[in-house]
Amino acid sequence: MAVTLLDTRVSPFGMRVRIALEEKGVKYEYSEQDLRNKGPMLLEMSPVYKKVPVLIHNGKPICESLIAVQYIDEVWNNKSPLLPSDPYRELNPGSGLILLTTRYVYFPGRKTWTKKGQELEAGKNGLIESLKLLEGELGDKPYFEGDKLGYVDVALIPFYSWFHGYETFGNFSIEAECPKLIAWCKRCMQNESVSKSLPDPQEVHVFLMELRKKLGLE
Repeated sequence: MAVTLLDTRVSPFGMRVRIALEEKGVKYEYSEQDLRNKGPMLLEMSPVYKKVPVLIHNGKPICESLIAVQYIDEVWNNKSPLLPSDPYRELNPGSGLILLTTRYVYFPGRKTWTKKGQELEAGKNGLIESLKLLEGELGDKPYFEGDKLGYVDVALIPFYSWFHGYETFGNFSIEAECPKLIAWCKRCMQNESVSKSLPDPQEVHVFLMELRKKLGLE
């Protein structure tokens, strides 16, 4: 079964798909995309959004990261599932937690490196609030679903590689605010599927520096 992933190294959404593929032991071809000069394959496989990641399986594209993770979990079901087995939770995987990881982590986090002054502070405060809510949901469990890496973990852990950038530009410490969540991040990184899929935080920081220069913030 031919599997290709169109992606960029620093995309937290692409990291989700890479973790899922690694967790399931799926061999795939990785194709790094230049989003400033989008290639013909990306435009063909994602004609509407023109964004990464795009998982291509036997010539058919799956464009949304969380849908791709669910697809991988269902197609390569020979290994332990990532999605919860409870029927209700399978219909509503992660429920509000998934919304938190996508909308209420990514967007306020973005403000820490794209804004200044009050807008930056609002982004920082919104991010900390979301992370504290997630930390509360985690509680004392090793992972969000219990004793092993699961769907919510895969959705959230990619942002760990962006935390250094958020903290540097926002001048704050996530570990000081959410020590249990950072302990969870470090626990996730002990999984080879995660450590292989996340870039070094410095790589993300350099990427954000370049974007800030283009925005006239440096």
